[in-house]
Amino acid sequence: MENPFFNNNGPFKFRDILKELRIENYQNDQDQNIIDIKDLQNSKSDEITFFHSKKYKTIANNTKASFCITTKNLMNELPKSCIPIIVDNVLLSTSLVTAKFYPDSINDDFDNTVEEINKTKFNDNVVFGKNVLLGKNVSIGSNCKIGHNTIIEKNVMIANNCSIGSNVILRNTLIKNNVRILDNCVIGKHGFGFFPKDNKNLRYPHMGIVLIEDDCEIGCGSTIDRGSMSNTTIGKNTYLDNQIHIAHNVRIGENSIIAGQVGIAGSSIIGNNVKIGGQAGISGHLKIGNNVEIAGGSGVIKDIPDNSKVMGYPAKNIREFLRENR
Repeated sequence: MENPFFNNNGPFKFRDILKELRIENYQNDQDQNIIDIKDLQNSKSDEITFFHSKKYKTIANNTKASFCITTKNLMNELPKSCIPIIVDNVLLSTSLVTAKFYPDSINDDFDNTVEEINKTKFNDNVVFGKNVLLGKNVSIGSNCKIGHNTIIEKNVMIANNCSIGSNVILRNTLIKNNVRILDNCVIGKHGFGFFPKDNKNLRYPHMGIVLIEDDCEIGCGSTIDRGSMSNTTIGKNTYLDNQIHIAHNVRIGENSIIAGQVGIAGSSIIGNNVKIGGQAGISGHLKIGNNVEIAGGSGVIKDIPDNSKVMGYPAKNIREFLRENR
């Protein structure tokens, strides 16, 4: 889905992008307009994308983007309709271009637009506790409850029959119907993304949102980072236990159950009907299939196919693990 919250400062001329990346003597029409930046899969004509790993070459082969930030070794994987922009560091260059289109997505300072809920239009149609604050561009549906000391910062949409606990912070988040978010959660803040440059750390812009589908529950003390280029998504009827961290761009399918203290690193995709035991860790950019069971304390460092049961570190088929550890 398109991002409903961050403003796009484009379009920019191709020459503006080249100048931002300090690229000279490029042999293409530099008057072309570039209207947006998106990931390989969602980009369209007159948009720019990025391609940094062979793992994504199948998607790169079919991208609709007109321009792509990539390396000399990967450029031949792109369709002829896509103009490669050759750089040394793809992710750093992508960060610079994203910041040009979406400058408001870089920092995550506290929202100084908030006001007390009893001074807003929601005073009469939301049940709320003490010291509840709301920012601008917030919508709340019918039959919702909000606990004490909760701050719903700018750019949050909450549908119907939702319960938001106490000491919760929300921003840049879209919450569907019948969702329960328990106490002390932080959802929609900037993810952990930066690049060292000139003895400083350059923050990677996060222009995505968090999308929580119908009938989910998010346990106490959990943190869900908003997406960088795409969105972080929690599928329908998925339940998260307490103190779970979901990093940027993670997509979790429907009807999944994740136990306490699980960490899922950025851009991993979790299928439907997945069960993950407590204190398991899943590395980034992985694909976990449907109907997978991951035992508690496991460390997942590679893709897992559908209908698998794994445990251990590195996580492997549960029968193989038990046989090796009798």
